[in-house]
Amino acid sequence: MAVEPDIERPEQSSSGSNLGLNRRKFLIGGGALGGLVVAWALWPRSYTPNVAATENEQIFGAFLKISEDGQVTVVVPQSEMGQGVYTVLPQILADELGADWRTVAVEPAPINPLYSNRLLAEQWAESLIPAGTEKLVENAAVRWVVQNVAIREQFMVTADSTSIPAFAESFLEAGAAARILLTKAAATKWDVAWESCTVENGIISHGDKKLRFGELVRDAITQSLPDPVPLRPAGTGNLIGQDVPRLDLPSKLDGSANFAGDIRLPDMVFAAIRQGPIGDTRLKSFNRAGASKITGFIDVVEGDKWIAAVATNWWAANRALDKMSPVFETRGFMADSEKIDTALQEALDDGLGIRFVSRGETKGAFTKENVLQARYHADAALHAPIETRTATAEYKDGGLEIWMATQAPVAAVQAAARALNIAQDRVTLYPMLSGGSFDRNLDNDIAGQVAKIAKQMGRPVQLVWSRAEDLMHDHYRAPSQARLDAAMGKGGRVEALQIKIAAPPSAREQVRRLFDGEDTVTAMRSTIGDADIKAVAGLDVPYDIANLTVDHHSAFVGVPTGNWRSNAHSSNIFYLESFIDELAAKAGIEPLSFRMQMMNNQPRLARCLTGVAAMAGWDGGLDSSGQGMACHSMRGGYIAVIASASRGASGLAVRRISATVDIGRIIHPDIARQQIEGGIVFGLAMALGSATRFQNGLPTAKRLRDLSLPRLAEIPPIQIEFIRSEEEPVGYEELGVPAVAPAVANALFSATGVRLRQLPLFGEVS
Repeated sequence: MAVEPDIERPEQSSSGSNLGLNRRKFLIGGGALGGLVVAWALWPRSYTPNVAATENEQIFGAFLKISEDGQVTVVVPQSEMGQGVYTVLPQILADELGADWRTVAVEPAPINPLYSNRLLAEQWAESLIPAGTEKLVENAAVRWVVQNVAIREQFMVTADSTSIPAFAESFLEAGAAARILLTKAAATKWDVAWESCTVENGIISHGDKKLRFGELVRDAITQSLPDPVPLRPAGTGNLIGQDVPRLDLPSKLDGSANFAGDIRLPDMVFAAIRQGPIGDTRLKSFNRAGASKITGFIDVVEGDKWIAAVATNWWAANRALDKMSPVFETRGFMADSEKIDTALQEALDDGLGIRFVSRGETKGAFTKENVLQARYHADAALHAPIETRTATAEYKDGGLEIWMATQAPVAAVQAAARALNIAQDRVTLYPMLSGGSFDRNLDNDIAGQVAKIAKQMGRPVQLVWSRAEDLMHDHYRAPSQARLDAAMGKGGRVEALQIKIAAPPSAREQVRRLFDGEDTVTAMRSTIGDADIKAVAGLDVPYDIANLTVDHHSAFVGVPTGNWRSNAHSSNIFYLESFIDELAAKAGIEPLSFRMQMMNNQPRLARCLTGVAAMAGWDGGLDSSGQGMACHSMRGGYIAVIASASRGASGLAVRRISATVDIGRIIHPDIARQQIEGGIVFGLAMALGSATRFQNGLPTAKRLRDLSLPRLAEIPPIQIEFIRSEEEPVGYEELGVPAVAPAVANALFSATGVRLRQLPLFGEVS
């Protein structure tokens, strides 16, 4: 029996659906080519930087300012979540500028269209435009519109490993422009040709004449730039490819770095919050008298779906909530894992599938004798960063100031303004360092909550979600199920492959929340039945399989879902690479050889495979050796992983993980290694846990101890080798995650003969 959500679909307008922030800005429709009508307001226009500067600083465009004492401050529009963006992007600029790294500092960018992440907007275009028009994104004009809408709407978002590929060129050009202006200023003083001057370590030279950047800044801003602005010859700088000191590290080590929870303002109070079960929930009642007995308790603030206690310290506020015993009422569908499993299964077996990948012709390739079929399942996964959702706010004189970590600052401002019914320009956001995220900080609900609390209290308030609140009201990685069918030919060759993924339209749902301001229930409701290309992310299969189809079967699961480190790649590659091993076993071919015979058009991925095999001493994964492999290409990066694992009395024992990686030209080797290694640990955590089931509208995981995360002593030695490359640098922050779980699962099959087809590996079997 199908599981139907107890909520109604929204009424559809004649133009297709409830159009969101970006969808309202242009209309696509009609004609064989999808006629395009663009309002005049969409056409590009110029914007000016709004970087703050002191009297002795000069602004050189949107990304750079230099002081008269030689301090070079780089303005970074991406959220620093530990991934090193506050170092790598300044390193690109400083290298082209010719700066002395010891004089380089960094600060977060203000909100401005100049900082829009156009690359991410293009990658998210299928989710941003109305359902059913996704194929129009293949049109160059439509992509141009999406990018320009993104600029107009200040699409400042950090996600999907786009920081380097989206902004490297802008930082390179900013460094080049400032270097030329400074050089021209020096050349004017010396009456020489500017092209004859050299720049190194923050000094302009011509023969014996030398001037520092700080001595030239006032004259430099009066100079003009050539068109085009020439870049330095490759290799001229001395910073790219070097492990320069991280700019955010010293303050984190000495404790001076400010996170949202570190903010202290005069007369500030602290708030804790309770929210009801997932779904259409409202606050029904609470016992205020119980809270009054708590020392330090000040007041209660009620929202439609939450209640907050305010006290002189957070602990008192949280205890006050316990004493108030709030009661919530939930109408309609309540999250339940058995119902979720049933919904996914029925969507997979009986639901409409939308085809996103098609090669060759799979019809007729399958017979009863040559088919291998497998079904896989992944539970919803939690972000669980070290820092729970935290924000500090002060409301006065009709305006709001807010301090919080966010990957979408414009959306955070909009959420706060919407909560108070004030104009967006009355909200000032101070972007903070993030204590981890894994895309958790794309959720800005806390901005509206703290805004309401601050206004009612009339004094600064710091709101901190408890760990339980953070886990119970996460925007989870979507649960999913998969069915893979392969037709095997002679010699073990895969003649055809069909992949079907049942999952909610997570990306489209997230866009509704992030840009249209919809709450979790409305976003789930308005995307019921939508096809989502990101649900099949990672399944543009790299293997030379002539006949291939990949379908998404949309399912309603009743829990809010969204971005998670590596998104659907994390589960989809587990499905694909585990199944490839199953096919290798059926063909009687060892897994490396089986993969290599299908690598005709993937030289970089093939090199990773052979490289990791040599590094790890690959023995074929046969004869209960406990070795397993997997590989993946993602956003221009390539990785192959070999895990050595076994299952003992105490559970899973992973002895070693080896990886060979190709991410193009590496800007900061140590940060790249940290991110790949961190991704591997994250992938191992995903294999072991990081997930939750649901019962009565709540996740069963409410504490970190419920997540079965590996402890430090259980992290095996990790070997990483990078392939030297002069290809363009790519985003690598998520690349280490997807291939780990299938490599471990394949290793366990090698060791025990047992094939595990669910994530987490030792979780419940659906």
